[in-house]
Amino acid sequence: MKAAAHVVVEARASSTSAIGSAAILRPMRHGRETEGHLVHILCLDLEGVLVPEIWIEFADRVGIPELRRTTRDEPDYDRLMQGRLERLRQAGLGLPDIERVIATIAPLPGAGDFLAWARERYQVVILSDTFYEFARPLMRQLDWPTLFCHRLEVGADGLLTGYQLRIRDHKRLAVAAFRALKFRTVAAGDSYNDTAMLGEADHGILFSPPDNVAREFPQYPVVRDYATLRDRVADMFAQGGQGT
Repeated sequence: MKAAAHVVVEARASSTSAIGSAAILRPMRHGRETEGHLVHILCLDLEGVLVPEIWIEFADRVGIPELRRTTRDEPDYDRLMQGRLERLRQAGLGLPDIERVIATIAPLPGAGDFLAWARERYQVVILSDTFYEFARPLMRQLDWPTLFCHRLEVGADGLLTGYQLRIRDHKRLAVAAFRALKFRTVAAGDSYNDTAMLGEADHGILFSPPDNVAREFPQYPVVRDYATLRDRVADMFAQGGQGT
């Protein structure tokens, strides 16, 4: 039996732990919005919300259907990642092969405009279970929003040997920390690994989830386009929360 790929849980603070600058308070055009801007944080998943699912794109390009499985299908993240790493080893594929595919991926249509709208009004933090090694080209296209995610372990031959979690359950814990700092929080995601974050936020939204996730978590409203997401976010922040 082959040993499972190495997994490290990394909980160190780092000044370079996020792609993009730390949340910066921008002046608002309207005085009534300024106060809300100081206390509102919008937490977004990345893949499936702002960009396509990277593993699905890669699986289709290399013809390995097993790699199409994502957190929309599998709630156990470590099981999912161990399966991915093993299948990549079998196929002799590594980070350079994945990077070539990522270089051709664009954000979802309308994602850039939605993110620009949100960043004018709220602090925005992307909480993702992707990896910094994957995300940089996509963050460039989205004008470098703040991103909290994980890191890959890569051998000298470019093959993936493991991954480093920022911290276990980092999405929920990040939202809990924001709320402890008295921020109002709205979170949006699409997959099993987002549901703890949605539950921790003052308000949670499922954005274009698969039917299985929407069915298992009926407590969260489902939206399927950015115009509706924008309206929901604005309405939820207007309702308030624990932030003051």
